[in-house]
Amino acid sequence: MEVGSYIKLQRVKQGMTQEELASGIVSMSYLSKIENQRTDASPEVINLLCTRLGIEIDNEKDVTIKEKCEQWYNMLFEVNDRDEIVSGYNQLKQWMDTVSSNNFMMFEIHKVRYYLVLGKFSEALQQINYLTEISNTFDNLHQYYWYKFKGNYNSTNGDFNQAMKWYESAEDKLKQLDLPEREEADLYYIMAVTHSKIHNTLEAIDFAEQAIDIFQKEYHFLRCAQCHVVLGISFRRLQMYDKAIKNYNLAKHLAKLERNKQLIQLTNMNLGYLYSTKGDSRSSIQYYCEIIDDENVDVIIRLTSITSLIKLYYAIGDIEKTKEMIDIGFALFEDNQTITTNTAIRYTATETVKTNYYLLTTYKYAVHHEHHKFENLVIHEFIPFLKKHKEHTNLVDISKMLAEHFEKQNKYKQAVKYYKLVNLTYNQLMSI
Repeated sequence: MEVGSYIKLQRVKQGMTQEELASGIVSMSYLSKIENQRTDASPEVINLLCTRLGIEIDNEKDVTIKEKCEQWYNMLFEVNDRDEIVSGYNQLKQWMDTVSSNNFMMFEIHKVRYYLVLGKFSEALQQINYLTEISNTFDNLHQYYWYKFKGNYNSTNGDFNQAMKWYESAEDKLKQLDLPEREEADLYYIMAVTHSKIHNTLEAIDFAEQAIDIFQKEYHFLRCAQCHVVLGISFRRLQMYDKAIKNYNLAKHLAKLERNKQLIQLTNMNLGYLYSTKGDSRSSIQYYCEIIDDENVDVIIRLTSITSLIKLYYAIGDIEKTKEMIDIGFALFEDNQTITTNTAIRYTATETVKTNYYLLTTYKYAVHHEHHKFENLVIHEFIPFLKKHKEHTNLVDISKMLAEHFEKQNKYKQAVKYYKLVNLTYNQLMSI
């Protein structure tokens, strides 16, 4: 990293003005030239500025810092203990605050990823804003991670189109760098996921297959499994069900080899949805039941499986089972009261929590014949929410449910209105 950018970042972090730092050492205009890399200051001047900033210049310690940084960066991309990640960060931060290090800028950029891993989204945005001021000084390596992590930030906010733009910029930089293949595979994987989110199905398949080719060579079975899940979703959308099932089963097999329960049950959830799409309620119910009986699985996966079972039981007319699942769903909410406010939950996860709560409440009112509450909730809250977040599949199901409700009450004008919404939404879904 250029020493001028380093000095500027440290000065800004400490809340020191240029006048305060330059006083008695150099003029403010000369300091500005140093910080903006328009001149090369003498070692003596650099030492004086670093001393005033309370920074030690120790090249031997910088070698140790570099090794620790590499270990910590790897933690941010693998399944690691949260406390271990925080401990590694605290140790590195202490060094970075007191020792002049060539690794300082890369550490500052990786802080964006660190805050996202911890679910501290406001801190991640603050770090992005803080780095934007000097981002024009980044070299190609810095720019690669800068673009990638900004893409990660946009993904967590649900802005997948903007995220894809950053990932594509990162891909352009990657071609100019000599990074390990696993880094290339990780970028291709997140691009596959993002393409999947915006329903670019063929692109999702392409990037997932490129990522798998690399992960297979490194025997990274867990990452291969994640790619197979993306492929399963993509082939299911193309109604290539045999290929989708094959990929889901491969993902499940690899997840079992890695003893990763979360990924096993995520695959079961996708299999449940696939068989539901095919009209095979029995197989679908079997997969969903396997998930809700596993208390060690992520609460959001369990909630989604419960509401999926509610829809299935309601559709086949098993009202008692529908009520049973509704009770289990609300009990899960009560046992996990922080799930709607926990800042560690991603944007998309928070959206999923709200969707599931609306589904539980909607079906509760429906099975207990609380017609006024049912109509009020669905018309004034749930349908607008689904439209806003473009949840087309649920919007089709709920609009159809409301239309049938009005039809049974002989309110044909209102029934037609929501049948039209079903058709409109279904056409939008098919055009994605």
